Amino acid sequence: MTSSPYFDNICTLPLPSDLFCQALHPTQPILTVGLASGHVLTYRLPSTEEDIPTVPQPEFRKGSINGTSSILSQRRRSSTASENGLGSIDTIWKTRRHKGSCRALVYSLDGNICYSGGTDGLIKAFETETGRVVSKIALPLATEDADEDAPTVIHVLTPLHLLVATDSGSLYVYELKDEGRTITNEPSQTHQPHGQEHINTLLPIPPSSESTSGYPKQFITVGGSTLAVIDIRRGIIAASEDQEIELLSLSMVSGLKSGGTSVGTKVLAGQSDGVISLFERGAWGDLDERIVVDREGASIDVLCEVPLGFLPRMGKLKMNEKIVAAGLDDGRIRFVRIGRNNVIHEWDLKHDELEGVTSILFDEAGTRMITAGGSIVKVWTKASPASEATLNMNGTGKRRHNADSVEDEEDDDDDDSDDQEQEVESEDEGGSSEEERGGRRKKRKRNKGKDKSGEMNQTLSLTPNHQIRSTKWSLKHIVVLTNIRSTSA
Repeated sequence: MTSSPYFDNICTLPLPSDLFCQALHPTQPILTVGLASGHVLTYRLPSTEEDIPTVPQPEFRKGSINGTSSILSQRRRSSTASENGLGSIDTIWKTRRHKGSCRALVYSLDGNICYSGGTDGLIKAFETETGRVVSKIALPLATEDADEDAPTVIHVLTPLHLLVATDSGSLYVYELKDEGRTITNEPSQTHQPHGQEHINTLLPIPPSSESTSGYPKQFITVGGSTLAVIDIRRGIIAASEDQEIELLSLSMVSGLKSGGTSVGTKVLAGQSDGVISLFERGAWGDLDERIVVDREGASIDVLCEVPLGFLPRMGKLKMNEKIVAAGLDDGRIRFVRIGRNNVIHEWDLKHDELEGVTSILFDEAGTRMITAGGSIVKVWTKASPASEATLNMNGTGKRRHNADSVEDEEDDDDDDSDDQEQEVESEDEGGSSEEERGGRRKKRKRNKGKDKSGEMNQTLSLTPNHQIRSTKWSLKHIVVLTNIRSTSA
């Protein structure tokens, strides 16, 4: 499945070779990609749908890729037409940046400088607008007789600190000067949070309200089968138990329901067996919950929280729930609801038929998703209102009943009706644990005939000449109206 009735693939961008990494400018629609060939290319995406000028629909010819014109396969034009003819993706610049592959990319916090890391063991800083290199450093060798220690992840933690993780498991903290244009030659700190296991990804912990700088001082890493928390001032401060499965990806979700020992913030770790482990923030010793994303065991290579502007309008998402996109190694993208902890199966997307998803990003407006993997980049938006109207009329938006879904997703709390809800486009669908199924079996039977809010969809007659048509009538109202009708009769 390359598309979904809930989302539109508005553009497919072929690349000269396989993509290893991508980075999105923090404030502008500028995308930079790093390739296995060592090339780095920077593109300008259309600003927004409203700002996209109307251009002639490109001529489609034999040999086109995913509906894009043959102009894409030439890869010699500075502008790539989008699939629907609404504007273009412009090439700002491209260059051979590294000998070997470009492994990692990240923008400075203001977006003026971008940093790249390659298998040649070099970290380079370059101007966003021109691609001109302004400084570079060589990473330390793991051992005296070893080859270059290639980076796996680079991240700008603050305007003064650049983090670099390598194949050997080392984590270096470099200082930045001259507004990020200069990287110090030697690291100020070196850590081995996972022993000899290389770091798969890292995630900053947002600063507390008491922070004077407003920048994070702590971050989380995963490598091998463990999770670690590192403080820029104190070093490694916490580590999880051995999870006995490789941890590959990270995401942090806040604003969840709090109470008891829960602070309302979870750290999600994607595993190589298709499961997401949830850690309570501050309780790093062991996982708190698990969500099965793929029962066939496809690894979860990337996790990213989905902004509200990208979510479809179907159904209701409670204020204390969030959606996370999971990129799998078989090319699928699945959407996971955090709170009720299930997968929304009908939202499934397919980035590529053969290659896995290596990156998922959302633009500065939070309305477009950029996925990368193999030798293509795809840009997605939520489906247009007209498409959703057609979806509703055709009835294709109905939930499927399978082993991973339940008929009625209700919280176990008795006061759920008092919870605030927010209208967004989310389908009430997905997997649920065996405990949840068992605990809700009687409740589903008791609620048969109700909609998701526990209310009846009916047309009620008061007198032969008057009718009330409503989609929001509780059982209490129906009993009262029935009694009135029986008395008047």
